[in-house]
Amino acid sequence: MNAVRRIGLTGGIGSGKSTVARVLVGCGAHLVDTDAIARALTLPGGAAMPALAAAFGPQAVAADGALDREHMRRLAFADPTARERLQAILHPLIGEQAAREAAAAGDRPVLFDVPLLAESRHWRARVDRVLVVDCTEATQVARVAQRPGWDAEAARRVIAQQAPRAQRRAIADAVIHNDGITPAQLADEARALWRHWIDAGARP
Repeated sequence: MNAVRRIGLTGGIGSGKSTVARVLVGCGAHLVDTDAIARALTLPGGAAMPALAAAFGPQAVAADGALDREHMRRLAFADPTARERLQAILHPLIGEQAAREAAAAGDRPVLFDVPLLAESRHWRARVDRVLVVDCTEATQVARVAQRPGWDAEAARRVIAQQAPRAQRRAIADAVIHNDGITPAQLADEARALWRHWIDAGARP
């Protein structure tokens, strides 16, 4: 088995992807969280803010100088071209920062947590394996609706904007089905996959 050094992790909102990421970090992965990178880029003074303000106007900037996320969510939902323009600004910057963070991994395998991996033309070529965490839409909605500030309708709107489950599964080298299992069982499946991909591949 060839050594696996770069894993792309993805899944829809409410799938349990973040839980799997934490488990794999516990196994020794160096995490590169593209959502966290995107948030940093859009904070006050963030590297993406000048281009975003120029593209979407002052109404896209909150009073503190950060991206007005609620405004952009409404705009992206109403106008798919706005979402494409937003991604065209953010994705190259996210890719550059992700590469810098991955370079700091040393000998550790890198886990790229990429919610939009299936939608991207570039990420599949950057990783050795793709792991998808999957569950039914009903499960996604139920989980997300329990989060503060969310409800079922808001969850469905986000799901509708994400890649279909079949599209994510089609690019997967492995799928963890996170329906009807406990958090402990989910963690066990993630650790078993790590042993198969990383520990077994590292043996001479």
